[in-house]
Amino acid sequence: TEMKNCSVVTEFVLLGIPHTEGLETVLFILFLPFYACTLLGNLSILVAVLSSTRLHTPMYFFLGNVSVFDMSFSSVTCPKMLLYLMGLSPLISYQDCASQLFFFHFLGSAECFLFTVMAYDRFTAICYPLQYMVIMNPRICVALAVGTLLLGCIHSSVLTLLTFTLPYCGPNEVDHFFCDIPALLPLASADTSLAQRVSFTNVGLVSLVCFLLILMSYTRITISILRIQSTEGRRRAVSMCSAHLMAILCAYGPIITVYLQPTPNPMLGTVVQILMNLVGPMLNPLIYTLRNKEVKTALKKILHRTNHIPEI
Repeated sequence: TEMKNCSVVTEFVLLGIPHTEGLETVLFILFLPFYACTLLGNLSILVAVLSSTRLHTPMYFFLGNVSVFDMSFSSVTCPKMLLYLMGLSPLISYQDCASQLFFFHFLGSAECFLFTVMAYDRFTAICYPLQYMVIMNPRICVALAVGTLLLGCIHSSVLTLLTFTLPYCGPNEVDHFFCDIPALLPLASADTSLAQRVSFTNVGLVSLVCFLLILMSYTRITISILRIQSTEGRRRAVSMCSAHLMAILCAYGPIITVYLQPTPNPMLGTVVQILMNLVGPMLNPLIYTLRNKEVKTALKKILHRTNHIPEI
């Protein structure tokens, strides 16, 4: 009878970033450049990869995919948060809330899978250099990229279905700046232990499996690098991997902090989520361009071309 009287929630109120009342304008001024840099930086890498034939290799194909994921990942949560900080309505419809949760976990997990694929790519390049172009042929690269999307979709669908098949009869105030599982489950009008367990296991398992596969790849890579006789050869091999390793640390640090805490700390969680949504996607283009001569050269060529467009 209680469930029959349930007046279903049709919209949620995003309470925003905890403990920041009165700081909305300051945060807006702070976050807007981060989001703009994320879009601009990742778009630059994508244009560089597409326009330069020298960058039409497996490594840069996957890097182009990372750029698309980063732009999309930031765009799932940041525009709504910026509008809220500007003083616009903090309301989000039930459907939009479900979409936000789905795409957040879909893009986040797909990027985790993609970093694992990139570790395999580096492993093949360093451990099997002569067979590299045969092993990582275009068909395999596309299949691996599509695979990351499919796995991400399955992972996110499970989490979204579990969260939104629960009844929500009010309250409808989400104590967060976007719809995420730890913020939504306390609002459900039913037992959430299964959803909590599955989301903890699912997110934890995906992160752990990807992390272990990356660790295996890099253990083999390290052994191969130590066997290289020439200092120049070693230096090149290390520089090939360093950008990818830095990007992995930026991606996995927040996941471990937010989702794998036995007793979540809301304030720490929020700070880490902001870093994950705003700072991480902005850092990837910097990491890859600053440590990569080929990307820098391609970007310089594009800038040179745009500066020399003949006037009509």
